[in-house]
Amino acid sequence: MSRRVPALLAAALSAALALPVAAQDLLIRNATVHTATAQGTLHNTDVLVRAGRIAGVGNGLAAGGATVIDAAGRPLTPALFGGINGLGIEEVSGEETTSDGRLALGDGAKDMVVRPEFDVTLAYNPDSILRPVATAEGIGFTLLAAGATSGGSILAGQGAAMRLDGGIDPAGPRVLFLQLGARGAELTGNSRAAQWMLLDQIIDEARGRIPAGSHVSLLTPAGRTALTRYFDGNGRVLVAVDRAADIRQLLRWSKRHNLRIAIAGGSEAWRVAGELAAANVPVFVDPLDNLPAGFDQLHASLENAARLQAAGVQVSFAQASDAAHNARKLRQLAGNAVANGMPWDAALAGLTRVPAETLGVEGVGTIAVGQRADLVLWTGDPLDVIHTAEQTWFDGRAIPMRSRQTELRDRYMQQESPREQGGLPRAYGR
Repeated sequence: MSRRVPALLAAALSAALALPVAAQDLLIRNATVHTATAQGTLHNTDVLVRAGRIAGVGNGLAAGGATVIDAAGRPLTPALFGGINGLGIEEVSGEETTSDGRLALGDGAKDMVVRPEFDVTLAYNPDSILRPVATAEGIGFTLLAAGATSGGSILAGQGAAMRLDGGIDPAGPRVLFLQLGARGAELTGNSRAAQWMLLDQIIDEARGRIPAGSHVSLLTPAGRTALTRYFDGNGRVLVAVDRAADIRQLLRWSKRHNLRIAIAGGSEAWRVAGELAAANVPVFVDPLDNLPAGFDQLHASLENAARLQAAGVQVSFAQASDAAHNARKLRQLAGNAVANGMPWDAALAGLTRVPAETLGVEGVGTIAVGQRADLVLWTGDPLDVIHTAEQTWFDGRAIPMRSRQTELRDRYMQQESPREQGGLPRAYGR
């Protein structure tokens, strides 16, 4: 019994959350609308939704039969970005059978196994119990990441932005994940210099300068095909790297090979902020990353995001660890960036417009006519931990604001019936 009840609870909850919610026209009146566009914040403003899209933003809009919600001045934002994580491909971090984000075909082998055609979106599970936890807290999309690990390669594979509406297809183009510096040294003979040598060889293979089938080749035919689009300047390459010197080499290398890159981590990125801005390279930072976990992060700073933004770099956010299970906490980290000098509007853009534009996710990230109505009404400042998401909408459809966590909360908040009156422990409740 004790093992069966949780299984039934999970199944019932999963089924309930999978129920379709009817689309409806919607008018949200009198909101503080944070547009994440050049319009900035609009006070006492209405947002009209028709057929899943934003049809109007202004004052005194006519409902015309739409359901009307009075926001009473509360903040309305686009649905937020949840960071770079394994939400949907990593259910329990310590249980290997529930984790699909890393390839290790060569585990134990001496040579790096390079398979850039590895695509983690094929393992995405929209029924992940983590998804409703995130969406009920205002998260609308994330970047599904391929990670480098022993037995794999610094070219970890491909992922994509996923819109957390229950669909299984990526919301944007594929992204190639690359890991450099100390993060990838173990996979490349414990030398940063070897990383550039191997990457140049891989490019020579993808360009056909090393024949397929050569005894020195690292790529499969599928790998060559997968890489060609990135090396032709199409698609984004997301590079995990921290040290300023490595970032400078990366900028030279990406320019030489016509690669569109973005940086994840970038603990010392603020030291090369001007060069990143000139090269138009976005950076995903962890605003709480201020203590060096290694020699690549000696100049980590709480002011990293603020200094990058001030220099003209497009800044978004990502968490350094346990990111899939804590996607909802990214807004708190953005608040920390504000506390350390980043303008509030820029921090909100880093949770909405900037990642959408960087990752090529069209129709989300701003509140403007024609955009998808992926919206969140908040009880107060969305970057302040004392406030919560009151309602999240996808395409104007209000989602159930509950998850397995809220179901368990409600079960254990109930008064327990005394055993002498036939009551059972709360674990047996429904």
